[in-house]
Amino acid sequence: MEGIVNQDRFQYAIDLLQKEVSKSNSINNGRIEVSTLTQKKSLPDSIRGKLVEKEHFVLYRTNENGPISLIGADESGVLYGCMALLVHREWLSDAPFFVADGPKMVMRGTSIGLQKTTYLPGHDIYEYPYTPESFPWFYNKKLWLKYLDMMAENRYNALYLWNGHPFSSLVKLKDYPYAIEVDETTFKKNEEIYTFLTKEANKRGIWIIQMFYNIILPKPFADRHGLKTQERNRVITPLISDYTRKSIAAFVAKYPNVGLLITLGEAMEGVGQDDINWFTKTIIPGVQDGLHASATSVEPPIILRAHDTDAPAVMKAALPIYKNLYTMAKYNGEALTTYTPRGKWAELHRSLSAIGTVHIQNIHILANLEPFRYGSPDFIQKSVKAMHEIHHSNGIHIYPQASYWDWPYTADKVNNRLLQLDRDWMWYKAWARYAWNENRDVSQEQSYWSKELAQYYGISETDAQKLLLAIEEIGEISPKILRRFGITDGNRQTSSLGMLMTQLINPYRYGLFTLLYESEAPEGEMIVDYVEKNERNVTHLGETPIQVAGEIVQHGEHAVALISTLGKPTKNVAEFSRWLNDIRIHRLLAKHYSYKVKAAIQLLQYKYKKDLNFLREAMPDLEQSVSEYRKLTEITNKTYLYANSMQTKQRKIPMRGADATFIHWNEMLPVFEAELNNFKHAIDSLSRMKGASSHSKVALKSEQITFLDHQQLIPLKKGAKLYADQELVVTHIANELEGLQAIQIDSEKQKLQGTHLRFKNDKPIKILIGYFNSTDKVFAPKPVLEIDASANDFGQADAKVRNAMRIQYMPMIDIHTYSFSPGANELKIPKGEVLILGIVDNRELSNPYNADVDNQGDDLDDLFGYYQGTKL
Repeated sequence: MEGIVNQDRFQYAIDLLQKEVSKSNSINNGRIEVSTLTQKKSLPDSIRGKLVEKEHFVLYRTNENGPISLIGADESGVLYGCMALLVHREWLSDAPFFVADGPKMVMRGTSIGLQKTTYLPGHDIYEYPYTPESFPWFYNKKLWLKYLDMMAENRYNALYLWNGHPFSSLVKLKDYPYAIEVDETTFKKNEEIYTFLTKEANKRGIWIIQMFYNIILPKPFADRHGLKTQERNRVITPLISDYTRKSIAAFVAKYPNVGLLITLGEAMEGVGQDDINWFTKTIIPGVQDGLHASATSVEPPIILRAHDTDAPAVMKAALPIYKNLYTMAKYNGEALTTYTPRGKWAELHRSLSAIGTVHIQNIHILANLEPFRYGSPDFIQKSVKAMHEIHHSNGIHIYPQASYWDWPYTADKVNNRLLQLDRDWMWYKAWARYAWNENRDVSQEQSYWSKELAQYYGISETDAQKLLLAIEEIGEISPKILRRFGITDGNRQTSSLGMLMTQLINPYRYGLFTLLYESEAPEGEMIVDYVEKNERNVTHLGETPIQVAGEIVQHGEHAVALISTLGKPTKNVAEFSRWLNDIRIHRLLAKHYSYKVKAAIQLLQYKYKKDLNFLREAMPDLEQSVSEYRKLTEITNKTYLYANSMQTKQRKIPMRGADATFIHWNEMLPVFEAELNNFKHAIDSLSRMKGASSHSKVALKSEQITFLDHQQLIPLKKGAKLYADQELVVTHIANELEGLQAIQIDSEKQKLQGTHLRFKNDKPIKILIGYFNSTDKVFAPKPVLEIDASANDFGQADAKVRNAMRIQYMPMIDIHTYSFSPGANELKIPKGEVLILGIVDNRELSNPYNADVDNQGDDLDDLFGYYQGTKL
């Protein structure tokens, strides 16, 4: 052990080697010399040069019957060398050999969420104390060892635990004894299991990385000081900073081999000096205090997520005071869509990689893959190549393939819930294999994976090759569906449940997240762009909707044809059957989307031609899409508990998923049937109307509330001057908005400080906030669920009136509404240009619409009517 730094890891590697080699009769000499580089006083430069990087190793025998030398650059290199020797047992024979190996990506991690599908009583999103009631699996040591062994086998070196505020479950503070969120018995259980986890992970070369959001406070602490647990526009106070700094210090001092993953944005207002101050004056000093208290000089890794924050600016301020820093950003958002990323998002990745620290790719949530199996090695290998070549990244962080919010279980409908760890073995193995080395020959990879499948299912290699090709075929379907037809790369959309027709033909109504098309897809066109180009006889560019509508069906048909002749497995028989079932499901999902997209393209032509025949000609494809969805529902009724594991109000597409509703295909089928029937009736009505004029909107009535601070009210109308410090006036306004009482804004104060409205109301009301349609930072950011989980707490996520008004020289304005129950209330509006346009009864503006004050054209939404009061 002389010269060994991490003795537990080194001993674990030796024990593993001794145990396995003792079972083998193939080693004649019986001598394997194991050491780290630091233990070798002299080595040839040819060998020493192979051990420059951490985790690398060399294995060699110089002459026949001689001893095997295993030298690791460090203790992890020794561990990986031992594992390589056991995998390639032919090296244990007498022949000379030389092998040098090591990982391409220096950080290779998986993640587990200590989160739930629904909120805890009295808590908000991400707020889940560590308790046996919420997370019984967390205390299962046998399960942890199984998971850590999987990680070690695949040579992962980091395990990320995601939670909003873990410290109040894991440490006690002398200055804040009331901040603890669990009882004494649970606290002791948490100490025991966390200590066990960190020690066992360390043996296997794995860092435990604890993730947390900023700024979230434990409920007992918040209640004691009259604060909210979360408040996006919170002012950083000395009390909040002191509590957080001491929590981090206690955590770092108590648990060795633990790093931190920081989300600066989302729970606090992203992008600005507050982010920089919080990171450099609270978080990093907290880590340094913990190191000082534990008398250790080894800086734990601190990883900064580039999520709703200006990560380059934060890193520039942080690097002078802390060195072991990393950055992380989502690869394809909260989905898996392409291995050809581009655009602004790729530029962000490259800018983070250029900082000089390791930049990590986060394969996040996978909202477009769940709940079905996914294991396409080809898609994954190409994605890892893109991470290196396009994003210039050197680390990877893998989310569970499906059901993140329901760990450790899958959504499969079986008598005993399946573990994600077991079902999705191919997912974990593929990402790990290519994170270690992505430059592998394609034909050799097909042979490797065919052998893996043959061994796992006990089938012939010929059948395994067919199964692999089928898995590769369906591996393209979900990515293509989302990147060419979707609304967002975030988990507010569950694309496996389908999409409403209005979501296909009018994505802007649903808060289109344009980054999906501009960066996380090959160059191509949305459905609306494709139809417009056809109408104008403009040449199409890149991947088109009609092209993808055809390709996804071809993928599905090829996959089903490949599995139709497979023989019976002899191992893991039930799981083999479930894989084949998922392949058939993918074909049905592809056909449903394909027919519906064709119908959307057909009916959008009505917008330009005003010929009812275009609507009628869309009917057969729309009917067929519902027919395919009906078949999909029949299968999933028997095989899946739900489609999406996020079952809260953040879920918006295809239908709002509050309180675990619209989570299964049997809930969506009646919606699509109603959509079809409404469309038929709409065509009949239009045939009878023959150009009758449409009805105008009923004028909104202003409601009175009592402001607790002085506010200057201005009647809303053309020519109204809504700014106290500018001469700009309203030039366009929807008729139904005229007469509301707007609040006059000091634009300079609003840009620097935001607005804090305090008021009392006697009845339920909505406050109308006008957001400018511009991403320029001078304007207040719209509420966006992709970056802010609280963006719908008041029902504000959707634009209720699009293209509602315009102020001279300014972008178009969309109106979002914030609902409040009777009582004393407050509304904090983020910094940037924004307007407060009035107060109405909460029953008003229940369904979104396009006011179209610039006369840009009808969006056809009324053709699809309502489903149980919800406008489709």
